[in-house]
Amino acid sequence: MELARVKQLLDAYFEGATTLQEEATLRSYFSGSQVAPELQQYQPLFTGIVAVQKEKSTRLLHLPEEKKTISRWWIGAVASMVLAAGIFGLLNQEPSLTTEEKEALAAFEKTREAFKMLSQNFNEGAEELVYIHNFKETKNKILK
Repeated sequence: MELARVKQLLDAYFEGATTLQEEATLRSYFSGSQVAPELQQYQPLFTGIVAVQKEKSTRLLHLPEEKKTISRWWIGAVASMVLAAGIFGLLNQEPSLTTEEKEALAAFEKTREAFKMLSQNFNEGAEELVYIHNFKETKNKILK
């Protein structure tokens, strides 16, 4: 292989711009015995890559089984439903009155009934005042 072509492939290799076929060409060149003296510094790199590719592990790998996980979507949906149910429960809750509040409410109702009765009595009294006014007018007519 031409020295210029090998240098061009090396530059492309170190820039990360080579194809798999060009990398295979470089590995085969550096695996051979006719490597140019100025490129011999790269020979261990490519022979090491070839050696690593040939290695096989005899050790058995035990990968842990994947646990079935609940997707985040389901967790979010359940959390939203729980939150909505909680808010609904709080908003529709009947307000419970304390004993003091119940007593105050009862006193208010009694006072309202008393004022209603007072108002009715005043209205009846006002109707009778009309008769007094008519009597006064009639008296003034007669006395004049």
